[in-house]
Amino acid sequence: MQHMEEIYQQYARTVYGYLLSRTRDRDLAEELTQETFFQAIRTIDRYDGSCRLSTWLCAIAGNVLLTYRRKHPVTGELPDEQAEPEQTGASAEDSALGNMGRMEMLRRLHALPDPAREVMYLRVFGGLSFAEIGEIHGKSENWARVVCFRTREKLRKEIRNDEDSL
Repeated sequence: MQHMEEIYQQYARTVYGYLLSRTRDRDLAEELTQETFFQAIRTIDRYDGSCRLSTWLCAIAGNVLLTYRRKHPVTGELPDEQAEPEQTGASAEDSALGNMGRMEMLRRLHALPDPAREVMYLRVFGGLSFAEIGEIHGKSENWARVVCFRTREKLRKEIRNDEDSL
């Protein structure tokens, strides 16, 4: 078994990316990454080698996130995003159009079935490589590439169909 510091150096980015894709909050993802490795240290004796270490760590991260969400339920408050357009000089209309496009893409991603949704979240929001995504899912890098490619094509086709119907 590797020394825990080596494990952290090797897998922290993967765990962080996984958590970032689930939370979309960099600070929270960093905090939960630290908690994940703390829990991993506490339970290292339970790791039996039946799965990849990254898979085991991401499973712990998922449990850490569930625990966090139980203790900190969403209150419905949204961050004030009105300050950003004023700072950048963008008009309110430009900001609204940009958010509509972003929100529409998020809606489409959310509507995807698993594992396509999870692969896209890990790739787009988590910034993970195909190898890391495959490792998390216990699949190959090629599997992650194919799922991502097919999902992108499906989304492009849906968008084209929507544009054609206008």
